[in-house]
Amino acid sequence: MCQLFSLLSSCEDRKEHIAAAILDRDSVAMMTSYGVNTLISDSGVIKYRIVTERWEVNQARNPSRWIFDKGLFLEQFDEKFHVESYIQCDTAYYFDQMKLWELRSRVRILTKSGMRFSSEKLYWDERRHELYSDVYSHLVTPERELQGSYFRSNESMTKYYVTNSKGAFEKQDIDGSANDTDSAKQAKDSLQKEMRSPHMPHSTRGLAN
Repeated sequence: MCQLFSLLSSCEDRKEHIAAAILDRDSVAMMTSYGVNTLISDSGVIKYRIVTERWEVNQARNPSRWIFDKGLFLEQFDEKFHVESYIQCDTAYYFDQMKLWELRSRVRILTKSGMRFSSEKLYWDERRHELYSDVYSHLVTPERELQGSYFRSNESMTKYYVTNSKGAFEKQDIDGSANDTDSAKQAKDSLQKEMRSPHMPHSTRGLAN
């Protein structure tokens, strides 16, 4: 907390004026690092590599968060330290207490199965092991191409659905496994039901605006 003091003089008297704090205490970062290229482990196992121009850790904000406002490149590793996937975006927030990532602007993902995902916003909930977006998203896999206004998938992006979608499909169910005609029809009916009333994640709306 800092204060600004101004002393004004006149020929008759001298008065002291105290201004309000210049910096809001809530905005003070605990750590700010530049030119970061670091590995992150969980339970002793290296899981991620983070590359970013600027990384701010702010525990004073509510909720507390990590801020990557100069872009983020994140690689995910398997237990043998092989790259499973990568994520990149222009801006990212990680809400450490909720274990929730919010990725914004030119979000790009490439998975080990060859799926390419792009959108302007994506949430990654580490507790629920799922990803979701409520804005336009574009998916390209070796078998199909999808576009839609709502996307949700498991953490590995092997099971997913897109609502209000358009694109090219194969006669396969929603998790990509081969199926017969009746099962394929059931998957299609299930998807249409989700399109009519998708489950929206209310708990994360309005974060880090």
